Amino acid sequence: MRRYELIAPCHFGLEAVLKKEIIDLGYDISGVEDGRVTFLGDEEAVCRANICLRTAERILIKIGSFRAETFEELFQGTKSLSWEEYIPRDGKFWVAKAGSVKSKLFSPSDIQAIMKKAMVERLKEVYCESWFEESGESFPIRAFLLKDEVTVGLDTTGESLHKRGYRKLAAKAPIAENLAAALIMLTPWRADRILVDPFCGSGTFPIEAAMMAAGIAPGMHRSFTAQRWPHIVGKQVWRDTFEEANEMVDLSVNTDIQGYDADESIIAAARENARLAGVENLIHFQKRDVSELSHAKKYGFIITNPPYGERLEDKKNLPSLYAMLGERFRALDAWSLYMITSYENAERDIGRKADKNRKIYNGMMKTYYYQFPGPKPAKKPRMDKED
Repeated sequence: MRRYELIAPCHFGLEAVLKKEIIDLGYDISGVEDGRVTFLGDEEAVCRANICLRTAERILIKIGSFRAETFEELFQGTKSLSWEEYIPRDGKFWVAKAGSVKSKLFSPSDIQAIMKKAMVERLKEVYCESWFEESGESFPIRAFLLKDEVTVGLDTTGESLHKRGYRKLAAKAPIAENLAAALIMLTPWRADRILVDPFCGSGTFPIEAAMMAAGIAPGMHRSFTAQRWPHIVGKQVWRDTFEEANEMVDLSVNTDIQGYDADESIIAAARENARLAGVENLIHFQKRDVSELSHAKKYGFIITNPPYGERLEDKKNLPSLYAMLGERFRALDAWSLYMITSYENAERDIGRKADKNRKIYNGMMKTYYYQFPGPKPAKKPRMDKED
């Protein structure tokens, strides 16, 4: 199989979580930068990364990199890449996105236009064509410019990997599925521990947790752009990888995962999303206000995305809302609280300074992931076998 350098973009601040996921899949990391992790793999890695990674945004095949401080250098650098190895004569190709940070070239539209022109010129020479109909499969390109270094990748994913296919109904200000998965991974929660989201909205945190507990790969029930590129990734490789993912599913796992919301229609949407994800029997959704948050058992986890003002008519409700969350948290026995919010007075109103907080960009919004870890459960005594 051909070897590739693969690029996996992710949310800023969560590179370490994605890096661990990739290593756990069995692949070698070749680089970590702000917002992306690069690793080495073959065509099977393209399939497994798309289907199995919970925290990535997409998987790109790195076409190449070069330095460009002028548009002429951008044109020549793009033209020098071996596009014919990836794009067939009838392929539809374009630069879907261009990002620029601390670079002399910064206009996305100009970068996209010049790179497209350079690709056309290269393929004209290779295929001896004067014009391309572009009637075949799609080959979207993405380019990153960082300090005048251009990195070019072929997008194997299509729609972002956060679109698992289960969230047909969304609440206001939903959290992205891959971000929710990463935030769960930043906690010590495991499938045999309690998890409650008292502001569950469309159910993303409980559903992602249930999928982890049952071993359901996030990309099992969707398609990818590279499935239509048999010259790059064979169809049998895709079939084998989907089959491998299916064999990992275990819906018999016992879970205590709960989602609450004060709005009955939102809870109905969350239940439907859980059904579409195949985990409706692993989650208990209930119409319940945060003031009713309680649980008889110890050592549970609250993992939540509470309102931060953007989805409330009146920000003046936030202090009492966070104060109530803090009150109910303190009433629980040996629990942990993990909360993402942009609300600047969250710790004050919760009534406790977080043990840790991590800055994370949720889209363009700067948020903090406040972490209030509780005590670890006592280890069960080991039953030694009799001599």
